[in-house]
Amino acid sequence: MDAAQQEATARARELQRSWYGEPLGALFRRLIDDLGLNQARLAAVLGLSAPMLSQLMSGQRAKIGNPAVVQRVQALQELAGQVADGSVSAGEAAARMEEVKKSQGGSVLTGTGQSTMSGGAPTVRRVVREIQSLLRSVAAAGDIIEAADSLAPTHPELAEFLRVYGAGRTADAVAHYEGNQN
Repeated sequence: MDAAQQEATARARELQRSWYGEPLGALFRRLIDDLGLNQARLAAVLGLSAPMLSQLMSGQRAKIGNPAVVQRVQALQELAGQVADGSVSAGEAAARMEEVKKSQGGSVLTGTGQSTMSGGAPTVRRVVREIQSLLRSVAAAGDIIEAADSLAPTHPELAEFLRVYGAGRTADAVAHYEGNQN
């Protein structure tokens, strides 16, 4: 790869970070690991060709052009969280991935549109992901960080909230959430 290609790839990954919260290669590898998939299966569930998935992962392409695919990515992130917290079994996850694959976007993981455990209370991870999703639907990560920097001198706690939930990793946001509960 020559210098121009490396620069273009770095630029694409930075755009992905601002649009999706992280480079798509990292996000897709995590989904592959968490849901026990391979790249071909992930591409099929998302409704992408395998070459397109590969280009997005490697940074040869920056943006997912189809909004329904973006919503399927979000649905798989939610499903991966449910598998991780034990509220969804691997077998049930496989069935839900088929629902995601058939969806045109939107919520397909729960009948009510609300993510809750059997007891009715949302898990911390789900609450955090909802906050992240809301913030990231309003602004790109770079814009959220810029807003946080503007607020930091007068409202440091709010600036921290924006950085952690608007541009940070889910694990860090979960730790922040748990650390700020009384």
